[in-house]
Amino acid sequence: MTSPSTLTVLGRANSSNVQKVMWLLAEIGQSCHRVDMGGAFGGNREPEYLKKNPHGVVPTLIDLETVVWESNTIVRYLCNRFNARALYPDDVARRAMVERWMDWQLSTLGPANAQLFQSIVRTPAGKRVQELIDGYRDRNATLFAVLDQALDGHDYVEGNSLTLADIVLAPLTYRWFELPIERPQYTHLRRWYDLICQRPAFQEHVVGVGLS
Repeated sequence: MTSPSTLTVLGRANSSNVQKVMWLLAEIGQSCHRVDMGGAFGGNREPEYLKKNPHGVVPTLIDLETVVWESNTIVRYLCNRFNARALYPDDVARRAMVERWMDWQLSTLGPANAQLFQSIVRTPAGKRVQELIDGYRDRNATLFAVLDQALDGHDYVEGNSLTLADIVLAPLTYRWFELPIERPQYTHLRRWYDLICQRPAFQEHVVGVGLS
C-alpha cells in the first residue's frame, strides 16, 4: 500500500463535495494534504489547476501520478484504492444499490440542494427572493421525503452499515437541517441523520466546518 502522505486534495473545506472526500478518508484511516482552493480562495481557474481538472471545480485528488476529479468518482476511487469494501461492496447487486443513490445525489438532490443553499447562504439578505427560496425549499422537501421513505426499516441508506450512499447524501442533509427554513418532520431521515452525527469523522469534516 502506498503511504497515505501521497494523497493531496485540492479544495476548500466548506465545499460539500470536498467534505465527502475528507469524511471518507477519515473513515478509512487515510490522511492527506488538503489545499484550500475554490470559492474565496480562488486558484481553481488558473491554468495550472485547469491542467489537472479542466472543469475548474473542486475537489481534485492527486495520488502520485494519478489525478481524479468529480467527487463521487473520487470516493469510488479511494474505496477501490484502499480496499474499503464495507463502504463500496464487491457484490455487483449490492454495489448497484449504493451507486443508484450516488447517481441520484449527483443528478437530482445535489442541484436542488445547491439552489436552496445559494439562495440563502450565498445571497446577501437584502437580495434574497422569498418566492424563489420557498420554491427551492419545497423541491428539497419532496426529495428528502423520498430519502425518508427509503430509510424506513434500516439504519443506513443501504442496509445497517455505512456505505458511500450515506457519505454522498449526508453533507447535503446537514445543510437541509441547518438552513433557516421550515421543514416537514421526517422521522426516518432525522433518526438516520442523528446516527450519522455520532460519527467523529462527520463531526470534524462536515458539522465542524459549518455553513459558510
